[in-house]
Amino acid sequence: MRAMLKETARRLRNGEDLCMVTVIAHSGSTPRGSGARMLIGKEGRITGTIGGGAVEYRSEHIAADVLKEKNSGEHDFSLTREDVQNLGMICGGAVKVFFQYIPSFDKDMLALCDKAEELFAAGEDIWLISEISAGGKLGLYAKSCGYFLLDPPDWVSSYLTRHPQRKVLGEDDFYIEQIGSSGKVYVFGCGHVAQELVPVLSHVGFKCVALDDRPEFATKALFPSAEEVILCDFTRLSDYIKVTEEDYVCIMTRGHAFDTEVQAQMLRTPACYIGVIGSRNKIAGVRKVLSEQGFTDEDFKRITAPIGLPIRAETPAEIAISVAAQMIEVRAGKMAGDR
Repeated sequence: MRAMLKETARRLRNGEDLCMVTVIAHSGSTPRGSGARMLIGKEGRITGTIGGGAVEYRSEHIAADVLKEKNSGEHDFSLTREDVQNLGMICGGAVKVFFQYIPSFDKDMLALCDKAEELFAAGEDIWLISEISAGGKLGLYAKSCGYFLLDPPDWVSSYLTRHPQRKVLGEDDFYIEQIGSSGKVYVFGCGHVAQELVPVLSHVGFKCVALDDRPEFATKALFPSAEEVILCDFTRLSDYIKVTEEDYVCIMTRGHAFDTEVQAQMLRTPACYIGVIGSRNKIAGVRKVLSEQGFTDEDFKRITAPIGLPIRAETPAEIAISVAAQMIEVRAGKMAGDR
């Protein structure tokens, strides 16, 4: 979403009218869920996707009409089994799509894009709020600034969750979606797997911090996509970072002793995910030491070990894919309110 808002601002300042297309509700087996977006200009789709196929194709044509008529609105795609067959689609279900007309040089939208970039850069939790009952008027919410460009009713605050949703109360109709998270992925150990993992995670929207106690490994040159690379002492990590309940932890240091040090410290944090690389024998050995330090079976339930989905990964690149897939799964559960 950050890239889409940047592109939106650039295009608006160049004098282009735009249409932002958003899936605001879905049911059944649809290609993309609520929150899927794409940006449309006079020459067609610019960036983003709402799942491809016939729904996206139709939406592009509807967006072209929106740009001509200069009016926002929504459209229902109710796909029965017969519709799916006729359209040549794999997925069925129902999709409700909102088409937001944005005129060139729109001051409010440009202000929103600039504010969003400021909040993204600060690493804050950010919500994009669309007041559909006011023609799709857009605003933001972040703790540091409160509501920006909108003054919604009090009840909206209770829907500032990880799960994108549309809520209608009386004449008020809002679509609320978290577009930025303060959460980071702390990768402990900057070896071969970490070097494959960080770019994959960064590409799918995770903000990564790589840490190692070896100067030759803790370098930005090895981790150009990381938000930060920290040369640290593994025995006193609280001197360098503060892990919150929004954060993920991947432990892949070069040995049992360091893994034990890091796990002991991370179990004392509220991290939402703690994954540890290694063989089952290594993991069992570390767990034995941690047990002797007073950690319990309840503590160990928080640890995912071996890290990653069981896809028989062997190479560093394959392991990185399995870990990234698992973290995407965890993040999706958090967004859906599975916590």
